[in-house]
Amino acid sequence: MSGLLEGLVISHLGQGIAVEHDNKIILCQTRRKLDTVAVGDKVLWTLSAPDQGRIEEILPRRSVLLRPSRGDKPRPVAANIDTVFIVFAVEPSCDFLLLDQYLAVCENSNIDAALVLNKTDLPQSDIIENELLDYQALGYALHRVSAITAKNTGLNTLTQVLKNQVSIFTGQSGVGKSSLTNAIIPDKALKTNTISATTKHGRHTTTAATLYHLPEGGDLIDSPGVAIFGLAELSPPQLAYGYREFQPLQDNCRFNDCRHLHDKGCAVRAAAEQGDISMARYQRFLKLREKMPVTKP
Repeated sequence: MSGLLEGLVISHLGQGIAVEHDNKIILCQTRRKLDTVAVGDKVLWTLSAPDQGRIEEILPRRSVLLRPSRGDKPRPVAANIDTVFIVFAVEPSCDFLLLDQYLAVCENSNIDAALVLNKTDLPQSDIIENELLDYQALGYALHRVSAITAKNTGLNTLTQVLKNQVSIFTGQSGVGKSSLTNAIIPDKALKTNTISATTKHGRHTTTAATLYHLPEGGDLIDSPGVAIFGLAELSPPQLAYGYREFQPLQDNCRFNDCRHLHDKGCAVRAAAEQGDISMARYQRFLKLREKMPVTKP
């Protein structure tokens, strides 16, 4: 097909998709029967009018983040992400079950994960601090930040980490994801309005994911509607693989198809009972396994 151009999907707008090409933004429609296009996708597109285009092909993704949908097939939230930054805080009460779910999905999706403890201006909980020791021991990076504290060393460090990669913030409602994004991208509202104004026909919604180029390099995908991405695509063995501490133990289980529940000779359960791995994490694994769709093998 002649006239194919390569572009980067930077946002879903009300009547189309904003594609960036050669420092310009074009409002595009998608070719019929094309899979759902996600923010962060690299695509091939053609010009259909002076300021409009049509997406013809989605280029291969190195990673994709999925979320549950009302239908049978999960929908992509964002593509080609390098790191998911899981934001949590003292208030609201930290949901470690949700945090473990995020980590399990990332482990199975070729996406790195890091933790961001926000609202460090508030008194910290010993319970949270003890839990964080387990995650750090597993090799997960931890960033302590406050979106409202001036001269915040933690925020400056996080900004440097975001350089030279594609990142997304996720986490339960109320933990300050939007405040963090606004602190890192001071002219976020201006950039958002520029995208809509440039494409003329498109308009942002409150849940529109948008990719922003950071001033010091790197891209940050802001997606207000992404608080949850589910376990729909994971099988029970993949969920177990999503727990890093389980990985070196599973070959020691008596049975190859060990469920790590009450199975005889389960090395994972024995390690938790002996204190070699976190019993709290193991118990959360059991809860997540109970939540999995019964149709999964």
